Amino acid sequence: MDQIPATLGGNDRAQMGARAAETARRLTGQDVVAVALTWVDVSGITRTKTVPINRLEHAAAWGVGMSPLFDVFLLDDTIVSGRHIGGPVGDLRLHPVLDRVVPFAALPGWAHAPAVRFAQDGAVHPLDARALLYRETVRLGEEGWEARAAFEIEWAVSAGDGDAFVPAARGPAYGMARISELAPYLRELLTDLAQTGVTVLQLHPEYAAGQFEISVAAEDPIGAADTAVLVRETVRAVTLRHGMRASFSPKVEADTVGNGGHVHLSLWRRDVVNGPANAMAGGAGPCGMSAYGEAFAAGILRRLPALLAIGAPAVASYLRLTPSHWAGAYACWGPENREAALRFVSGVQGERDQAANLEIKCFDPAANPYLALAALLAAGRDGLAAGLTLPEPVGVDPATLDDGERTARGIAPLPSSLDAAVAVFEADDVLRDALGEAVVDTVATVRRGEAELLADATPEEVAAATRWRH
Repeated sequence: MDQIPATLGGNDRAQMGARAAETARRLTGQDVVAVALTWVDVSGITRTKTVPINRLEHAAAWGVGMSPLFDVFLLDDTIVSGRHIGGPVGDLRLHPVLDRVVPFAALPGWAHAPAVRFAQDGAVHPLDARALLYRETVRLGEEGWEARAAFEIEWAVSAGDGDAFVPAARGPAYGMARISELAPYLRELLTDLAQTGVTVLQLHPEYAAGQFEISVAAEDPIGAADTAVLVRETVRAVTLRHGMRASFSPKVEADTVGNGGHVHLSLWRRDVVNGPANAMAGGAGPCGMSAYGEAFAAGILRRLPALLAIGAPAVASYLRLTPSHWAGAYACWGPENREAALRFVSGVQGERDQAANLEIKCFDPAANPYLALAALLAAGRDGLAAGLTLPEPVGVDPATLDDGERTARGIAPLPSSLDAAVAVFEADDVLRDALGEAVVDTVATVRRGEAELLADATPEEVAAATRWRH
């Protein structure tokens, strides 16, 4: 995991410049002419500034200028103003993360670099989500733990370049027919991801028309978020190259299931002698979790209603988050229960010490992956500190239980609107303490702005407004 200093000093700048010069020479030898520096905004949209390869050294040492105002862009690029961010005044410096610069196989001649934002005086920007995630990862490490994470990437492929969604594959859900229909496209996608260094575990057709999913290998949290961005932008580029469009929206069409952005997350005890040990397996707790793994999971479960403002951050998210659609609409957990918001994945017997993990099913692709993981780690860390325990697992679709049964078992529906999720988020002291006042206020401001923007929209209009934004 690369380090992110709280403040850039002269030695940092000199070292980054020297490393960038060497990186630029290597990339030039691979016919790269430009580097896209990307960050993900509060609305979950990947934004960028680009530098020619001969300016990478300067960009690494001194950054690329940008306005703080990007933090309060809505999904339609209108701008709101919060207590901490707003107005035309101010400047940040965007610095490429040199450890993660890779040639962009899907865009020949280009390279990709995630970026971190600093103020002109060298202080890290309090709303930089990558730096927030780094801070949460360090806090977890100070307590002797590390986390591994991966995002499932779901998208729907539309034929042509129009704004209406026209499924580019018409085979049945999970059907081999869809692979046959789009075999050259999918082959090129896998090839480009491999050349970019992404370890793909599987690719398959999903439930909705024209929908696919890619699963990738788990990494440290920052690496997982970087990879999520890289995979999505590779999918987008390859899809366009084949004359189609890719939608990562939580709700591509109002009357079909949406795209999920499920997060897989596990907690590991650091051990320099025997290697890290998975706290989600080999213990005496529920489903074989250790007491620490259970506490970490319970911390996340307790805060799921508030976490929705981060992980299901769009108005369209709540069109997706409906019962009996495998979206995890109820705040409960269960082993291999795809209707529980928190699914426990045990893994195959014999591999559980490596494979056991939590799957957060209520999150979707509109989420900023860095901010989502930072909030999840903060919630899990609070569970560890409090020694929380999990309630009884749920082994059925919670929607099939009557209200009395759900109440007796402590199973509550998650917030059903963005406004409701934001209200819970703002009241959550644990997330406020972990993320900071500036983040909480800005997230709430942007979410309310988008809720107001689409307040009078029909589900069809919400889907259309969101379809091509993320």
